[in-house]
Amino acid sequence: MSAMTQMMNDYRARAAAFWSARTEQERTFLRVGGLVLGAVLFYSVLVGPALEGRDKLRKSLPELRQQAAELQALGAQAVALRSQNSIAPSPMSRDTLASSLTTRGLSAQSLSVTGEYAKVQLNGVPFAALVVWLDAVRVESKIQVQDASISAQDSAGMVNATLTLRQSSAGR
Repeated sequence: MSAMTQMMNDYRARAAAFWSARTEQERTFLRVGGLVLGAVLFYSVLVGPALEGRDKLRKSLPELRQQAAELQALGAQAVALRSQNSIAPSPMSRDTLASSLTTRGLSAQSLSVTGEYAKVQLNGVPFAALVVWLDAVRVESKIQVQDASISAQDSAGMVNATLTLRQSSAGR
């Protein structure tokens, strides 16, 4: 026999000895007490939390339905707004590009605008600042990079860049 089986047999023998030492009245009392304790545990562990959860859900369901309706209305509004024409950005000019560069702390060595294209030469500028500026003009003025030549300098993070930009007439 294994140690576990032996231990279980010892517990059974002790329980049987305890039970047989009780009078019939004590046994009845212990049975009823065990049933009551089992019923209380069953209710408190399984039934009670389920009933409370059901009540909470019943109370919050109207609010959740309201929120779902609001989200659907906002989604429909977003689709409607997306289909509307957006306001066209101001036309690309030398002055707007120069002020945009200055705002981002950059200065161009040369900046020329011909028709719908612009050529920008930047020397010794931080690459991170260049990328931030390009993203800003893309979002604000719908200006896209047509051609780029970027070369690293000896200083970490510094670059020379020659960019050809074009302002798109349609949305992104």
